[in-house]
Amino acid sequence: MFVDKAKILIISGKGGNGCVSFRREPFVPQGGPDGGDGGKGGDVVLRASHELRTLMDLKYKHKYKAENGQDGMKKKCFGKDGEDLVIKVPCGTLITDVETGLPMADLVQDGDSYVAAKGGKGGKGNTHFKNSVRQAPDFAEAGERPVEREVILELKLIADVGLVGFPNVGKSSLLSVSTRANPKIDNYHFTTLEPNLGVVRLADTEFVMADIAGLIEGAHEGQGLGYDFLKHIERTRVLIHVVDVSGSEGRDPKEDFDKIMNELASYNEKLLKKPMIVAGNKTDLLQDEAELGEFRSYIEGKGLKFFPISAAARQGIDELMYAALDELNNCAEEEEEAPEEWFDPEKADSYDDYVKVNVEFDGSRYKVSGRQLRKIFDSTNFNDTTSLRYLYKYLEKSGAIDEMKKMGLEEGDTIAVFDLEFDYVEEF
Repeated sequence: MFVDKAKILIISGKGGNGCVSFRREPFVPQGGPDGGDGGKGGDVVLRASHELRTLMDLKYKHKYKAENGQDGMKKKCFGKDGEDLVIKVPCGTLITDVETGLPMADLVQDGDSYVAAKGGKGGKGNTHFKNSVRQAPDFAEAGERPVEREVILELKLIADVGLVGFPNVGKSSLLSVSTRANPKIDNYHFTTLEPNLGVVRLADTEFVMADIAGLIEGAHEGQGLGYDFLKHIERTRVLIHVVDVSGSEGRDPKEDFDKIMNELASYNEKLLKKPMIVAGNKTDLLQDEAELGEFRSYIEGKGLKFFPISAAARQGIDELMYAALDELNNCAEEEEEAPEEWFDPEKADSYDDYVKVNVEFDGSRYKVSGRQLRKIFDSTNFNDTTSLRYLYKYLEKSGAIDEMKKMGLEEGDTIAVFDLEFDYVEEF
């Protein structure tokens, strides 16, 4: 089953907590703190792999979590870092952050990778909090919390040549007779409900050709299969526009050609700048040869090369494929236009946002929150006066106490730090 879009939730590993420990050895009274640091949490890494052709595996599993870092241990032993979680995706996968709507990375080549969520740093053990005044710190630093991020994965097929045209004009038949692909073929519209890939082998060279599902008028607005398949044309280097020149379905070949060109232009005008060859298919069903000559003149008048073929009778296929190969050899590698703005994880997880302390008054209490504050709060030993004083001093240094005083804080008022509530006193 071909799946070209999936939304997943990625969660990096939490950093391991620092250890609270003291040396306990014979003949070493009051040995001092020896708690080790926690390990770093694992990253979530997205990596392109040529082994995959679809996002099907990611469609039905929504949540992906990396391993947490191990907590620190006594005797200054560090905790083990959590293992990174590597998620494989097909080459040509665009990653977009759901919250901001900004693209994060475009994994085109095999092996391209992107760290979509960094693991939390490990917390420091209580050895780091010893000083001349605090000889036996009974607290350590908690590991950083994991990063949770919802992302959209969107696959745009990477092919050298793309087949475009109305439904039932013979694109799948052309792919089957020119490659070893085995697409579904039948005499009704939208037989092809997903792009098919095949490898064309000519002498000592080869190229990848994609059968893009049939387009209809209004496809750029989502009609028919619309956006689902127009996007797959963007990364093809050469287009073969297949037209039913026999008019077997009662349509005029010229009108079919113009309508598809209008759809390509409406979706993205740059598609018209790609090298294009027109293949007039179903010549074996033609009743009047003069109509073929008229259509050839119409196409060549637009500066395009025209090849009459019959995929069913296997006529003219080699000439068409060699013409496509010539176009591939002559066209320069196209550089896809980069988005104006990319998602910046450093900006999303900036230091200023990390240390910022938020203060609000709900009418009865002053509520304080913040990312770094949360880390210090998680590190606090509420049974230890020294540890509580450390938390309070952080509130003072961060400017939170001064901010609350401007809002009317007085001695005896209630301050809520997450789920901890206490009465404010001037001297702690």
